[in-house]
Amino acid sequence: MGLRDRFYTPTTAKALLSWRILLGVGVGAALAFAGLPLVLAIGVGAAVYVGAVAAAMPEGVPQANIDPFVLGEPWRQIMQQAQGSGRKLRSTVASADSGPLKTSMQGIVEQLERGLGEAWAIARRGDEIDEAVRRLDPTALRSKLATLQAQAAGTPSPEHDAAIASVERQIETAERLKQQSADTATSLRLTQTHLDELVARASEVQFGAVDTVAYQRDVDDLVIKLEALHQAVEETRTA
Repeated sequence: MGLRDRFYTPTTAKALLSWRILLGVGVGAALAFAGLPLVLAIGVGAAVYVGAVAAAMPEGVPQANIDPFVLGEPWRQIMQQAQGSGRKLRSTVASADSGPLKTSMQGIVEQLERGLGEAWAIARRGDEIDEAVRRLDPTALRSKLATLQAQAAGTPSPEHDAAIASVERQIETAERLKQQSADTATSLRLTQTHLDELVARASEVQFGAVDTVAYQRDVDDLVIKLEALHQAVEETRTA
């Protein structure tokens, strides 16, 4: 997470409008009262305020250590494609001539690295959901349900009814998780398509054929979508 991303966070926003304002004003006033020239006292107070806000800013997040081979399909393939897209973008930016445009593009690369980190978290969660479905084993559950229903037909009892209801709920849970996994994979593939498009457009940006600001906005939109998808899939932990 670069300085720009660390600044535009709720944590930093709260710090900007917190007691740190009074701290800076108080230091400046105390120094002025002690005889320091007013301009210098104001400068020191402002520096104290800025330093306090900077200290409150969130730390940069280390780049995710992405290893697609620990995942099952389709998550492995999705992440391999995402990594390939990231490498292409970094190569394109690295080949650009030094200057303001390259500096701007390097910031965009950092933002897309955040997006890859989000995609990695989503893929891992999707893989965990698939593992949960495998543990539930819907095929075995349906076989068990058929056996219980046959037994209940021969000798009806409250115990059979309770057992049937329990197995039915487990099957419903497995089906919900399977659907969640499928929906997540579809959404992640769609963001991969958008990522491929952005990588292709990077060459146009490099040669000034595409507005850098508009490109940055499209990258930000993709990262926001990935963050929202990550949050949605994480909610399945408590659903």
